[in-house]
Amino acid sequence: MSLWFITATGTDIGKTVLTTALCRQLQTLGHKVRALKPVLSGYTPVEIDDSDSGRILASLGVTPTDDYVAAITPWRFAAPLSPDMAAAREGQTIDFDALATFCAPGDEDILLVEGVGGAMVPLTEDKTVLDWIIALNAPALVVTGSYLGAISHTLTTVAAMRARGAAIAAVVVSESLENPVPLAETVETMQRFLTPIPVFPMARSKSPVVSDDLIALMTTKTAKGSINA
Repeated sequence: MSLWFITATGTDIGKTVLTTALCRQLQTLGHKVRALKPVLSGYTPVEIDDSDSGRILASLGVTPTDDYVAAITPWRFAAPLSPDMAAAREGQTIDFDALATFCAPGDEDILLVEGVGGAMVPLTEDKTVLDWIIALNAPALVVTGSYLGAISHTLTTVAAMRARGAAIAAVVVSESLENPVPLAETVETMQRFLTPIPVFPMARSKSPVVSDDLIALMTTKTAKGSINA
């Protein structure tokens, strides 16, 4: 079994796009996959199908319902804010230890845990998504975009994660709606600065496809063996 954490350089970058693509492709290859979206801000039950959790369930072949969403996303908040702020508006807090325990592996081949916002988003008064990644001791897939400024945002995020000793398995460039240069050029530039961490493209599409090389990285090596800290 291997556990992978999907984080990003910011919000609305492409974490769920990557998670759902991985779910579909890994299952097609015969792997038993489980995916969690433990924390979600900006959740509206009436739009369950379009929510991150609903899209993840659909990619696993499960029709989204309130009960199924609750099973993979126990911390759901209405306000589209950082989780600590969104929780506070509902008179709640996130129990960090309970959050880490919730992400415990089971009998699946691959467990995908999708974070919330970017790697440095606050979860509690003193914990961030990065603290969550470190607590799980999980290799991270860092999703970024190809928009103007994405290279700086990516290098900054990776530097912050490395400074804390987080394991970064790969960076995935999810093609943005607006691109100053071709996707391949952005990937090449990031790779030049991030080696030995591999950088993979994910082109914008109605049905995005993950690089075969990333799938191979995740399925032919153990989680521990696939990281570049």
